[in-house]
Amino acid sequence: MNSPSADNMIKNDRKTINAWAMYDWANSSYALVIVSAIFPVYYNTITKVNGNTKIDFFGLPIENTAAYSICLGIAFGIVALISPLLSSISDYSGNQRSFMKFFCYMGSIGCMLLFFFTDYHLVYLALFGLMLATVGYSGSIVFYNSYLPAIATEDRQDKVSARGYAFGYIGATTLLIFNLLFIMNQHALGVADDTLFPRLSFLLTGLWWMGFAQIPLRVLPKGLYAAKPKGKNIMHGYMELIKIWRTLQSYLKLRTFLFSFFFFIMGVQTVMFMATSFGNKEIHLGATQLIITVLLLEYLGIAGAFLFAWISKKTSNVTALMIAVSLWILICIGAYFIVTPMHFYIAAFFIGMVMGGIQSLARSTYAKLIPKTENNAGYFSFFDVCEKIAIMCGLIMFGYLDNHTGSMRNSIMALATWFVIGLILLFIVRRTKTTEPILTS
Repeated sequence: MNSPSADNMIKNDRKTINAWAMYDWANSSYALVIVSAIFPVYYNTITKVNGNTKIDFFGLPIENTAAYSICLGIAFGIVALISPLLSSISDYSGNQRSFMKFFCYMGSIGCMLLFFFTDYHLVYLALFGLMLATVGYSGSIVFYNSYLPAIATEDRQDKVSARGYAFGYIGATTLLIFNLLFIMNQHALGVADDTLFPRLSFLLTGLWWMGFAQIPLRVLPKGLYAAKPKGKNIMHGYMELIKIWRTLQSYLKLRTFLFSFFFFIMGVQTVMFMATSFGNKEIHLGATQLIITVLLLEYLGIAGAFLFAWISKKTSNVTALMIAVSLWILICIGAYFIVTPMHFYIAAFFIGMVMGGIQSLARSTYAKLIPKTENNAGYFSFFDVCEKIAIMCGLIMFGYLDNHTGSMRNSIMALATWFVIGLILLFIVRRTKTTEPILTS
């Protein structure tokens, strides 16, 4: 089947839009099953031997959760480093679909490798599979997002983007519930091996991702350009980031907001990535309890996004963000004193209410602050790289403190510091009256 080129593609075509959104359906299973719900608990269980939670990490004894956090951080750092190069190469070659397929398959294979993680001695395989899946997921998203302007007119892009998120949510929760039913009924099905159904969930996630991805990979055009863009080279992505950084020197409000975003999103994403590990290791919650909690977080995240959209409408984007960041500070402080499952569920409730709202508000606030330009893509590329670097820093710092102090509670308290810095910078953003260039001599 030959897919159309971007030049002759009809925009706002329902079939094409649904096919594009199916990639969210396909890859969101990684985010929910591997990162948020099943794998963190399984990993902690397998790497805990006779009460010892330290593993051999390239010759160094390190906490299992610290190794997990650091490897995730390195994966995001790799994506932040290579994504500008990949975007430039794909633009130059006019073949975004091949790059999207490459990273899709990389991520899928990474998930499937986790099926073979059967005991403590295979921890390197597990961490390698996790990193491979994370790089594949984040790398493919770069090219997936680039198709949005090609398939929808500007006035429809918000709606089409929301459709993708909706498909992703439905697909991921469907697969997670399916896996949960098998894990909960293991003994009723006569399965004695406690590792079998969790490992099958990893294999199924990879197959789900790769299988459903065939729909967009067949329908979307090969590339976004019929010919090589003139005047571009493979270093164009990095040159564009440097150009945006220089431009920011003239926009005090926008620059201050980006610094604030860097600090508070570092805290948000680190908490979201490590919450399940925290609940399992510090509160000793089981897999079923944590999976159900993650599912509830997904629903609460939707409600929270609408709540903070309403708050921002009644006040302003920055004020709503300040409220959300303040709540995150309280969550981190409260998490230090969590000792019972009920405490964890209460914290999870508030995390769910603020996690969706703060991410959607951050992106929409940034969109309002950037100057009027024909280079919106460049500004959002800079925004995405900032986020990935922030995630890398947050996860590596979290892992270091976890290993150094022997408690994830201390890492959570350190994250509260980053939220405080983000909040202070948001105060400055609110007091800054203009986004016009600052006159310099």
